[in-house]
Amino acid sequence: MAAPSGPRASFVQRFFAALLDGILFFIFSEVLRAIVGQSFAGILSLALGIAYWSYFEGSSSGQTIGKRVIGIRVIDLQGGGPIGFSRAVIRYFSRILSTIPLLLGYFWMLWDPEKQTWHDKLAGSVVVPVADFPVERWPG
Repeated sequence: MAAPSGPRASFVQRFFAALLDGILFFIFSEVLRAIVGQSFAGILSLALGIAYWSYFEGSSSGQTIGKRVIGIRVIDLQGGGPIGFSRAVIRYFSRILSTIPLLLGYFWMLWDPEKQTWHDKLAGSVVVPVADFPVERWPG
């Protein structure tokens, strides 16, 4: 297996960042559900989820709250800069494809030369350690 073209975040780092974001978003969604009711909260949670991940991962920092805590960020594979809002939206919805076949798209990074998941590949992104790719300001 070829080595990645630069430092990459590990599977464990990415897992814990996603877990933190998931817990934070679950708590937020439950509070929202208690305030506005079950049916409207589902639609509103979807919209806010798209906004949350797309805004933070598309920003110049490329970090959600979970990624910031763990010390990793999303960047463009080719140029190393931010992926921008539109590619962050693509990355968000591409997670569905990574999830469908028993999470195979997430595990793909374990043997991929660039350590990319399927949603990284579709968005042209990689997840890297902040120690090697510093963030100037958060959220960006």
